[in-house]
Amino acid sequence: MKKIVLSLTGVLLLLYFSFAGGILTNANQSAQYVRMLSRNASTDLDAVYFNPAGLMQMENGFYFGLHNQTLFQTRTITTTAPLNNRKFTGEVVVPAFPTAFAVYKMDKLAFSVGFGPNGGGGSAEFKNGLPSFEGKIANQVNNQLVPALAGLSALGYNVQSGYDADIQFKGQSVFWGIQLGLSAKINDVISGYAGVRYLPSVNNYSGSIENISLKVNGEMLNANLFLKTASGTAATRAGQFSAAASLAGSYTGSDPVTDPTLQATLTAIGQDPSKLNNATAKVILTSASNSLTATSQTLAGTAVLVEDIEVDTKQTGTGFTPIIGINISPVENLNIGLKYEHKTTLKLTNDTKKSDAGMDFLKDKAETHNDIPAIITAGIEYRFSKKFLTSVSFNEYLDKGINWGKNIYMQDRVIDHNSWELSVGFQYNITDKFAVSIGGMQSTTGISEQYQSDFSYSNSSNTGAFGIAWKLTDKLSLDAGMLFTSYKDENKAFTGYSETYDKVNTGFALGIGYKIF
Repeated sequence: MKKIVLSLTGVLLLLYFSFAGGILTNANQSAQYVRMLSRNASTDLDAVYFNPAGLMQMENGFYFGLHNQTLFQTRTITTTAPLNNRKFTGEVVVPAFPTAFAVYKMDKLAFSVGFGPNGGGGSAEFKNGLPSFEGKIANQVNNQLVPALAGLSALGYNVQSGYDADIQFKGQSVFWGIQLGLSAKINDVISGYAGVRYLPSVNNYSGSIENISLKVNGEMLNANLFLKTASGTAATRAGQFSAAASLAGSYTGSDPVTDPTLQATLTAIGQDPSKLNNATAKVILTSASNSLTATSQTLAGTAVLVEDIEVDTKQTGTGFTPIIGINISPVENLNIGLKYEHKTTLKLTNDTKKSDAGMDFLKDKAETHNDIPAIITAGIEYRFSKKFLTSVSFNEYLDKGINWGKNIYMQDRVIDHNSWELSVGFQYNITDKFAVSIGGMQSTTGISEQYQSDFSYSNSSNTGAFGIAWKLTDKLSLDAGMLFTSYKDENKAFTGYSETYDKVNTGFALGIGYKIF
């Protein structure tokens, strides 16, 4: 039973969430992205992230940009399992999601720096836990604990099916990306880029399972306190039977039981005193005393196993992502951007302040791998006229190149095929200084049903975006946008029931760009 209860806390270390991109990767790295969605052939300041080789298309000078997004994600899990709760909701709120870019562009070279949350960036809170949490408690109580306590009716306790518990957890995760790189002009058509992203990463997980309750004599009682009380009752009764056995031993063994105290005690445990002598009474009472002593000890041990559980763990680690890119401008008004981000090897180390779980992966200083898949991106941008620009972008996340381990059901998290995104964006300049834009994106996940769990799941989705670009002065520009993502429901079948996983994203962004000289 201990293993079942405490295994609930282990899933705290599996929480992943991203807002636009792959399973772990955030692609929403600028306000221009939030208003347009397609930026892989960008030649603006946000090309530092999306198309760093394209920075060679900018005018010479020193540029700086600062962006922030406010993001909301709602995760909803519904289950047909016979639980107290059938719907579980987790809220991810990110009031501040900052990104920044800086570029020093010369005739043949450009030095660039980028900063932003490349993974995570917010906190998820499930106030009622998850189906997997509650399901294990329901199974433990109804299918294991209740049958095991059936014998307590002799002590006046009728333990029935039914449970309750206070379950909650919160996960906070952010993988900061600090990117440094060099872009170079090869000729009038082609430019290249080489750089690296440094990822200092932090995950914080806290969770608790409290007040596990049993239904006893028709009312819900705290399981830990009840079992301690029942253990004390059994110990008291064992002492009474032991004293009665000693009393029987003070008489001649072959004589009938005539002592009123002995007669009452034997009757209380269902024995007929008239059919016993003192010797047999002593044997029966000693056996009953020993049995109750064992029951008392078992109940005391079981009470320990249903005590409140609390976990407070922080994980930290660093990784490095080598990045290469190429930009091609074969004709006027046409730009093509290509980029490859290598796989990021990331190892996280626990700093555990509180853990009642007793599990190796929760222990202080324990290490877990959290590698980030390699990414291939491509984009085409074409300007039909001075006023109208369109862009198409494609991302492929090489998820099959990562060992994702097991989910909370101890199933291998299998990847059927790599995830990909296809987006298109349009921008129309109403005036020389003011433009509007819209964008759409289709994201297709490649994970299998076996991968999915209520704790970590991935859905295909559709995203829409719109926004504005405003050139306030010759040196200062402003971008603002909003996006909304609707995810396709994903289902997972279990024996006798099923679960449905859903998500919704909403994001708002505001960014400024400034040419210092």
